[in-house]
Amino acid sequence: MKITKSKFVRSMSAMTSFPGQGLPEIAMAGKSNVGKSSLINGLTRNSKLARTSAEPGKTRLVNLYLINEAFFLVDLPGYGFAKAPKQEKQKWAEMIEGYLRGSEHLKRVFQLVDIRHAPTEDDQLMVEYLRHYDIPFTVVATKADKLSKAQRGRSIPVICRTLAVQPWEVLVCSSKDGTGLDALLEQIEAELPEDEAPEAAALPAALEEGFGEPGDELN
Repeated sequence: MKITKSKFVRSMSAMTSFPGQGLPEIAMAGKSNVGKSSLINGLTRNSKLARTSAEPGKTRLVNLYLINEAFFLVDLPGYGFAKAPKQEKQKWAEMIEGYLRGSEHLKRVFQLVDIRHAPTEDDQLMVEYLRHYDIPFTVVATKADKLSKAQRGRSIPVICRTLAVQPWEVLVCSSKDGTGLDALLEQIEAELPEDEAPEAAALPAALEEGFGEPGDELN
């Protein structure tokens, strides 16, 4: 699979209707600063598509990106940002749960964890949530470029034990050097119906208007 078209559609603080709704959705979940936005940019080869920042907690709304006019990549708010006020953390949690339980077209969640560290308690809770509601997910170990091959080999078992997954169920990736991006694209392609592209061909006219920038909520 190759991504040739990508565009920001809208940001949401709660699950509601949006342009193009009905196409398959692939969501990115993970703690703050784990690299969700960078991964979206890496997959689309568009460094300016999703806003990235060294400041944790930058993604504070549910951001939707239309890809190849055939499906959406959904950037969920990061969780676990220690410096955020309790009320703000609760708001983010409600947004994430509202989307996960409210979307009728969610096909898979990429659950991102930092390969350099053991998954956090919040990561474990998220995986337990996905299992409880029978939401298909794949664990993605990000920032692989930060570790040597030997270090990665020691990190993966820790991730597997903590999240109760098998080594072959963890995709190792890096948005910086491209490691694992092709494997992620293959997983996305496997979730898309073969007849989705013809249906999507009628979408562009309905999506011509500007939608602002990620993080700017639209009603």
